[in-house]
Amino acid sequence: MGYSNLLLEKENGIALLTLNRPEVNNALDRQTWLELGEAIKEVQADVSVRVLIITGAGERAFAAGADVRWLKERPPLDLLERGPQAIMCELERMPKPVIAAINGYALGGGCELAMACDVRIACEKAKFGQPEINLGILPGGGGTQRLSQLVGKGKAKELIFTGDIIDAREAEKIGLVNKVVPAEQLMSTAMDMARKMAGKSPVALRVVKSVIDVGTGTDFVTALAFEQFGQTILWGTEDRVEGMEAFLSKRSAKFTGK
Repeated sequence: MGYSNLLLEKENGIALLTLNRPEVNNALDRQTWLELGEAIKEVQADVSVRVLIITGAGERAFAAGADVRWLKERPPLDLLERGPQAIMCELERMPKPVIAAINGYALGGGCELAMACDVRIACEKAKFGQPEINLGILPGGGGTQRLSQLVGKGKAKELIFTGDIIDAREAEKIGLVNKVVPAEQLMSTAMDMARKMAGKSPVALRVVKSVIDVGTGTDFVTALAFEQFGQTILWGTEDRVEGMEAFLSKRSAKFTGK
């Protein structure tokens, strides 16, 4: 489908999804969220795509938060419909790896969107925060839960209670982002990582992502059992046979996702 607020490009197994409202720092309005939901479905259904990268257009922002003009007019019952929280859960559950290439401000919903990705790479000028408290609301796109999981309950409460904005190095220090690089190296770093992931077994990536995500939401014994079931599934795949034969033959594996 065509998108008015997004750009979606696909090449060599990698999809690049760009939030494309640079004139408003890629603020997330209703239309953008609807398009994000459709783009997630498109990428998930496309068997040629093995990895997704999400970034923002321009040099200032990944996404500077929700469009407050939209929030101001949003009726309460609208929050019960499929919206940002549901769409970010769909992104998080996508069986393919998702990398956030954070090129500037990632605030409010923008920070939540980055946290719903599997890996976060930030440029040195990136800024992060959940300033919803300043509007008399809370991070309602999963931010209260994902931030706690990533940085710990105490630090999450500090950031959400104060609405403070932190820089990329602080975000890396507390575990909010995986890596910080100079701005001119951001996309090449994200692409290099995506290409490395795209060369792995798609079915193994899918299973291991599920095992990790489910394991973080359950007790240790159950998580280990789920890991064992995941390994059992992978043991019966053609990709497992190919990977081991390629290793023994000292050649690169050619995974098909079967």
